[in-house]
Amino acid sequence: MSLKDKYQPVLDLGEEFGVKDGYVEELDGVLKIGGTTETQYQKNRMWDKIKEIAGKDEPDDLKADIKVEITDYYHKHTVKSGESLSLIAKHYYGDPMKYQAIFEANTDKLKDPNLIHPDQELTIPNV
Repeated sequence: MSLKDKYQPVLDLGEEFGVKDGYVEELDGVLKIGGTTETQYQKNRMWDKIKEIAGKDEPDDLKADIKVEITDYYHKHTVKSGESLSLIAKHYYGDPMKYQAIFEANTDKLKDPNLIHPDQELTIPNV
C-alpha cells in the first residue's frame, strides 16, 4: 500500500472541506501534504484523522503543513432539527457546558440559549 493510499481518508476530508492550495507529494518514504482550510475546526478534524490512521500524534511517514484561512472564529454551524446549544457545544468542544460561549457569540441572532431553530447559522467561537 502506498502512503497516499494509507492517508487517502485525510485527502478525502481535505477535498470535502475544499482545502485551498492543496498539495500531495511522496518523497523518500514520506508523504508531504499541505494546504489551507477555512477554519480551525477543519484543520483539527484533518489532524484527528491523521492521528487515527498513524496511531500516534506525530507520524514518521507523513509531514503535514495545514494552515487556517479564518482565525476570527472556530467554525460556522448550521442548526439541524433536534439540536440544542449544549449538543452543539459537545460536538465542537467536547463539553456541553460551553454552550454559553456559543450563545454569547450569537446574541445578534439568539435572544434565549434554549431557543434555536433549524437552518440558523451560528458562529462557533474560539475558546
